[in-house]
Amino acid sequence: MYAVFETGGKQYRAGTGDTLTVEKLEAEAGKPVTFDRVLLVNNDGQVTIGSPLVEQANVVVDVVEHKRGPKLIAFKMKRRKGHRCKIGHRQDLTVVKVTDITTSGKAKKAAEAEKPKAAKKTAKKAVKKKEPKPEKAATPAEEKPKNKE
Repeated sequence: MYAVFETGGKQYRAGTGDTLTVEKLEAEAGKPVTFDRVLLVNNDGQVTIGSPLVEQANVVVDVVEHKRGPKLIAFKMKRRKGHRCKIGHRQDLTVVKVTDITTSGKAKKAAEAEKPKAAKKTAKKAVKKKEPKPEKAATPAEEKPKNKE
């Protein structure tokens, strides 16, 4: 069984037990993460293709570690000008191991149960109704003199 899922703007094909390097995730090492943007699921030859996503399909992974990719160097030069610019970049990455691929949506509910429930807000903001301001009566001093033609 394998699935194609999307994270970080990229698509990955993974089966149960596979180790992948994906874009950085905001999760601690050892914690489970659920990807719900599943594009395709192959269950022993029975292929389910989403349009665009497969309904109730999830890929559950465990975060193994956070690391940084190789250093990439962008060197810019303008000839005959003495202009040189060297810029380096290292991408933040997360190594994950696929633990389960589900098509019934049960894994998502299990992942939500592990999260601490936020306190419900019981106090609602009081809505103040604006009273219309009384219109000012035009006084003779405020009136503009009319031009004579």
